Formats: sequence, C-alpha cells, structure tokens
Amino acid sequence: MPVTDVAIEKIKDMIISGELAPGDRLPKEAELAQQLGLSRSSLREAVKALCLIRVLDVRQGDGTYVTSLQPRLLLDAMSFVVDFHRDDSVLDFLAVRRILEPAATAMAARQMTGDDITDLRRLLDEVTGAPTVEELVAGDLAFHRRIAEGSGNPVLCSLLEGLSWPTTRARVWRGLTQQDAVAKTHEQHIAIFEAIAARQPDVAASWATVHIAGVENWLRNALTDEG
Repeated sequence: MPVTDVAIEKIKDMIISGELAPGDRLPKEAELAQQLGLSRSSLREAVKALCLIRVLDVRQGDGTYVTSLQPRLLLDAMSFVVDFHRDDSVLDFLAVRRILEPAATAMAARQMTGDDITDLRRLLDEVTGAPTVEELVAGDLAFHRRIAEGSGNPVLCSLLEGLSWPTTRARVWRGLTQQDAVAKTHEQHIAIFEAIAARQPDVAASWATVHIAGVENWLRNALTDEG
C-alpha cells in the first residue's frame, strides 16, 4: 500500500476509534508523524487528501481540525463525479435515483409531520397554472428535496441532493420537447403528495418509481433518436 494511503488509514482509524472527534485539532505535524510512525511528507499528503473529501480542515495559522463529519459535508466529494458526467451518463444517475427515491418517499410517508405535509402542499401550489419550464424544474427540485428531507435520513437526503443536479438539464430538455411533460409532471407530483398525506408508503413509493422512470425512459428514447 502506498505510504500516503497508509497515512490516510492511520488518521481514519484515529477518528473511527474516537481518539479524534469532530471539531478536534490534530496534534502538531512533527508530533503526529512521530506518533503514527510516518514521515512528515507522507502525513502532509494524507492531510491534503483528507481535506479534499472534507474530513479535515486546515486553518491557516491555527492548525488542522477534524470537520463536523456531517453527511452533507462529506458527500460534497461526490460533486467531483457529478461535475464531470457526460450526457449519456445521466441515465446512470437516473437509474440510481429510481432505486433510492422511492425508498425516501416511502419513509417520508411514515415520518413527515402535519406541518411538513402542509409545506409540501405549498411547494406544489407554487407551480400551479401555466408555469414555465424553468419554474417547473425549480419546483420539481424543491418538491423532491423536501421529500428527501422528510425521510428523516440525512445520508439518504444528501445522496439524493447530489444525484438530482446532473439530471436537471435532462428535465429542462424534456419540458421543452415533450408535449405533455409539464402536465404529466404536475399530475405525478400530486399523486405522490396525496399518497404521502394519506400515509400510504407503498403507494407513494410506486408513484415515485413511475415519476423517475418516466424521465429515464424518455431520455433513453431521446438519446437513441439522436444517435
């Protein structure tokens, strides 16, 4: 194993064991290198790598700290993958959303409070009438984000947030080119909402599957036609 990877593993073990907790400052470089049996250069490279994935935070003139280790912060690293995706890989992102989103929707149907459901209804009402494609997509993002938050699982919520952005352009494209896309999206949102409000997790999950699969199937056909 490369020495930098060894250094990363040793720091990770300190965090997992509780020797270093969220918010703790690491010992000085020379002290920590000696403690872990590492060279200062390999320790320095490990710290850089762990900073990139938001496990550590170097504060100029103050030292190196363990971050809060909150799921949303750690999953920011997934943005590197998202930023470099190709158009055809959007199908892969949608496929993962089709697996995760129904589960989050079912959990929301069990977990969301009355106030949460009222807030979800408000998000639907904001895009009634004849919204533009941009307004519809913005509303779609907000609607699904609120459901993910309502699942009560911050890791699942962060994963879905990261998976949502790569599919935004596909949703705009669909809204501009598919005749009934706007009406169909709104109808499916209503069906998902009603199932959540009625505390029907299985029905909510089924509608979420239909909703995501519709975009996925449309994009697959659109890419085939382009090819």
